[in-house]
Amino acid sequence: MGETASKSRLRAPARRATIIEAALKVFAGKGYHAASLGEIAKVAGVARTVLYDHFPSKRVLLLAVMQEQNAALMEYVGARITGSGTPEERMRSTIDAFFSFAQSRPEARKLLFGQADEADPEISTVRRGIRESHAQVVTALLANDMRAVGVDPKEPIAEAMVELLIAGLDGVAQWWERHPEMPRSMLVEGAMRLLWTGLGNVR
Repeated sequence: MGETASKSRLRAPARRATIIEAALKVFAGKGYHAASLGEIAKVAGVARTVLYDHFPSKRVLLLAVMQEQNAALMEYVGARITGSGTPEERMRSTIDAFFSFAQSRPEARKLLFGQADEADPEISTVRRGIRESHAQVVTALLANDMRAVGVDPKEPIAEAMVELLIAGLDGVAQWWERHPEMPRSMLVEGAMRLLWTGLGNVR
């Protein structure tokens, strides 16, 4: 009995992960309102009752997907930001990590950065929190460079600059979806020429 119960416990996380991946595909492809739990269950290959065992509503499922994908993104870029090397090397590495995430998990990028029309206060709050976490990560990377050009990272203008950088990188990722033949290394180099050389010229 103990061995059977242990196997059952091991299966539950695997089923949850399968549902999360299926929901990611459906939410990214159709949007929140057009997606249905029945379709997500079908893509996951589970009964709808099994889906409800893990997620009691579509909103709870979307929030779980968003939080898990954001954690994956932060894992992609976090080590690069706090790693060794010069600020320029760390910026290059971080940009490459973002594009690597966009390349390997396009649905996650779309769900995290795409336009949202959920019209749900709780979901909007989570989206805002995710966006703020991204801004904090990029600000930490650029804080010294901002100070070097006379910008206090705590000032509102710094936040505006960071939003511009984030939106710019995601814009490049969207362009890359339409032009997948472009090597990632060239995208990284182009972004570095604009972002890093631009900061250098200001100095």
